[in-house]
Amino acid sequence: MNTFVSALLVGLVSVFCMLDSRLLGRLNFEQPLVGATLVGVVLGDPMTGLAVGAAAELVSMGLVNVGAAVPADMVLGSIIASAFACLTGASAETAMTIAVPVAVLGQLLGIVFRSVIAVLTHVADSAIEEGKFVKAQHMHIIVGTILYSLMYFIPTFFAILLGTDLVKGVVSLIPGWLTTGLNVSTKLLTAYGLALLLSLSLKKGMGAFLFVGFLLAAYLKLSVIAVSAIGAAAAIVLMDLKFGRHANGNGGGTAALTASDDYDPLEDDDE
Repeated sequence: MNTFVSALLVGLVSVFCMLDSRLLGRLNFEQPLVGATLVGVVLGDPMTGLAVGAAAELVSMGLVNVGAAVPADMVLGSIIASAFACLTGASAETAMTIAVPVAVLGQLLGIVFRSVIAVLTHVADSAIEEGKFVKAQHMHIIVGTILYSLMYFIPTFFAILLGTDLVKGVVSLIPGWLTTGLNVSTKLLTAYGLALLLSLSLKKGMGAFLFVGFLLAAYLKLSVIAVSAIGAAAAIVLMDLKFGRHANGNGGGTAALTASDDYDPLEDDDE
């Protein structure tokens, strides 16, 4: 497979992943793990793509998109890093030294393109006020999709087409201490991402379930599927206890109300 075809395929994968949240309805294709793995599949090295995607996915867990803030685009970074790893034979750790700078570049591109999209939004608003609904629809679905596709396709295509040998040479010039530092930083970001997930799990009343799951996995050596099945069964039982109790309470109240309706105080007076 020549470089042009590889660049074209990787560019199309990046566009497909980008369209997930913008046109396909959020099917979770726009994830570093999925994007990098798809790149590995089209380039004939799915295991390398999966390894790079897993590392990038763990790093992306520490990135939070709050409001209008634009985080580093780890999807774009993982796609290009996975392509370079597959084409050059680099390890996942080396590919991550490429993924993070590319993700920051994707962040800058995202800010620029969002500014352009904001202008198109005003154009669509004006078209709606003038009753030109077809024009507004085209601006929203067609023009916006094309611009976002170009935002992903162009940098990905030219990075693979022109930069494989260049990036390989640059990576070989990176001093060992810098590579080690970048690897350590990616592991710290991974730990931070896992800590964020744990903080979501340790809400009020949920810590005990996390502890029980840890005990089942660590001491009983149960698989993730087995622990998940036990958790699902426990959730069903607890839901039945919680909502069933309310139902029984309501039922008891209804029965008491029915009994009180049959009560005749004159009968007590007769006695």
